[in-house]
Amino acid sequence: MTLNQTPEQKARDQIDKQLQQAGWVVQNKNQINLDAGLGQAIREYQTDTGPADYILFVDRQPVGVIEAKPEGLGYKLISVEEQTAEYAVAKLKWVNNQKPLAFLYQSTGVITRFTDARDPKPRSHEIFSFHRPETLKDWLLQAASLRSRLQTIPQLDPTDLRDCQKIAINNLETSFKANRPRALIQMATGAGKTFTAITAMYRLLKFADAKRILFLVDTRNLGEQAEQEMMSYQPNDDNRKFTDLYAVQRLQ
Repeated sequence: MTLNQTPEQKARDQIDKQLQQAGWVVQNKNQINLDAGLGQAIREYQTDTGPADYILFVDRQPVGVIEAKPEGLGYKLISVEEQTAEYAVAKLKWVNNQKPLAFLYQSTGVITRFTDARDPKPRSHEIFSFHRPETLKDWLLQAASLRSRLQTIPQLDPTDLRDCQKIAINNLETSFKANRPRALIQMATGAGKTFTAITAMYRLLKFADAKRILFLVDTRNLGEQAEQEMMSYQPNDDNRKFTDLYAVQRLQ
């Protein structure tokens, strides 16, 4: 970082560091080397609508764009999502990009928002850090995004489920399909909340190809109890136990 920088230049310094921490090779537009690592983030990459702050390349192919904004923009960062989308469909210099870029980021270096353009109704949401090149590569190898896969979860088999459990799981999946990823399930003590949660987790893993699910509790005993329930849980459409199908790790 040098003195007398503009707020946006300071933001780019922070973005550079975060990209490097996530495994990207940050390059200038006049020193492009697409063989340097799996993923490259190229500053001021020229498009037919002007220079994009960063274009992301994975395996020599353009996959994403980052729009950098000064920290003072704060949570108004969502207002520049359309600007990022314009770069995503622009014609890039030096490469023959046939498809719009799939992964769109807006960042101040403090707040970063992300949009997967492959979603049924793409919209940005805040993330903790930039995704790694390996992650974007894996996503591009999949036929559809996670939110697209959530649309195709089959009807719930109600066998061995209480009425309240059926209602909870069906409403949760309805929320996902309506592009409302935040949901609260409220059930009475003894209603089988953990069993309900494991059933929902199993369906996300099997039918939506979810990769990781964090089951968070506030005491050690509850964590041990949840782990025991996962070890004994057997879905009604498979003869194997949950832990035979999926890895379960209790964090220490």
